[in-house]
Amino acid sequence: MTVTQVSAIDSNIRKDFPILHQEINGNPLVYFDNAATSQKPSAVINALRNYYELNNANVHRGAHSLSGRATDDYEGARDKVAKFINARSRNEIVYTRNASEAINIVAYTWGLTNLKKDDEIILSVMEHHSNIVPWQIIAQKTGAKIRFVELTDTEEFNLQQYKTFLNEKTKLVSIVHVSNTLGCINPVEEIIDLAHKQGAKVLIDACQSLPHLPMDVQAMDCDWLVGSGHKMCATTGIGFLYGKEELLLEMPPFLGGGEMIGEVYLDHFTCGDLPHKFEAGTPAIGEAIALGAAVDYLTNIGMDKIHQYEEELTAYLFEKLNKIPNLKIYGNQPTPEGKGRACLAAFNVQGIHASDLATLLDNEGVAIRSGHHCTQPLHRYLEISGSARASLYFYNTFEEIDVFIKALQETIDFFTQMM
Repeated sequence: MTVTQVSAIDSNIRKDFPILHQEINGNPLVYFDNAATSQKPSAVINALRNYYELNNANVHRGAHSLSGRATDDYEGARDKVAKFINARSRNEIVYTRNASEAINIVAYTWGLTNLKKDDEIILSVMEHHSNIVPWQIIAQKTGAKIRFVELTDTEEFNLQQYKTFLNEKTKLVSIVHVSNTLGCINPVEEIIDLAHKQGAKVLIDACQSLPHLPMDVQAMDCDWLVGSGHKMCATTGIGFLYGKEELLLEMPPFLGGGEMIGEVYLDHFTCGDLPHKFEAGTPAIGEAIALGAAVDYLTNIGMDKIHQYEEELTAYLFEKLNKIPNLKIYGNQPTPEGKGRACLAAFNVQGIHASDLATLLDNEGVAIRSGHHCTQPLHRYLEISGSARASLYFYNTFEEIDVFIKALQETIDFFTQMM
């Protein structure tokens, strides 16, 4: 079966992604694992290749032409990221290896400096492990306590419970924007506003929203926001921390070494200016440049258009999944127009293990994920050991959804006959 593109964005957009044009086990690849990592367009691949083929040099202090070109591209990518999320200043964008490192920077610098015994940190039960474990470590070191917001009956963020948690002891709220398992879009603007009224700081995990939604950190008014390049068409090994400039200035450095210094003496050192204060050592230069290329690519398409098209995919995906008997989808249902949640569905089928579903779907060329999706506490809360997850992006199609649904139904039928 040939999978064709039907897109409100651009009918030729799939041509930009070389990896999509292959067969798996004799079938056209249907890649529905975008919440784990996105595929990369040729523009991003070429940006990485061009750096290593034409401009490979270390950045900043080199006087030769290659270093100058590499520095221009590396720092130019920072400007692109700042514009992409509407930061006030390029100094508010710190390159990291990934979003996990970005959260750890805040935890080990601001957290250790500002949190004390009996202070309270508010998280939610839907958080990725990367937004739980660092705060557990910091709580152990400082004596702070963590409170977890639970879910509503529709398996969304319980805003009413959150309001009851906020008090004068609340010092930090760290919340995911879009759940990688439930797909719900959390009301981050209200979450932030309520926290600020109590004098608390707020970190937003935007890994699952940056690739799909327009982002404006000034309008959101978050104190920090983290993102991961590989989920938004860039390479692995690059992410970023956004922080309000006044907060980054107050935070001590995370790592010591080259690049993050102003001056070094035998008995002391001074920190460099923002954002380099948090970027010790030789950075992931090519990966940062590729991130800039990914931002260019997404911007040229238009995040509003991406979001609109993904709503259409969401409506179609849920329409089809909801017709399958004994299939439970976690998280809220979208509107008939596909609004109100991300274009992903974590689900289980009664009597069939999620990993078995994923294995047999792979035989048909359909790539989905199974397991706990780095949300073990959430799965325990839902009283399930794991789930299957189909997650889509703007290069996916309605035809691919049809292929997925057909393969899923055939897989269910196969296991049902064996029972």
